Amino acid sequence: MKSIIGIIVVVWLVIGVLAAWQRGYFGDDQDVSCKSAGDTSLTILAGPLNYFGVNPKVDCKNVDVPQPSN
Repeated sequence: MKSIIGIIVVVWLVIGVLAAWQRGYFGDDQDVSCKSAGDTSLTILAGPLNYFGVNPKVDCKNVDVPQPSN
């Protein structure tokens, strides 16, 4: 039973990666930011739901990210 669940999880995530790739989240010209990383992660986790109209988005406007010291 554990192997069946494991296979389902892997297939789910592979479908999510395919959806993220089709949306262009893995392009070289993409800037890495809170929003792009969050959108990509949520798209992968949503898996097959992406093909049923789910389009997860992240709003990072109120996130305080520490800045590196000089």
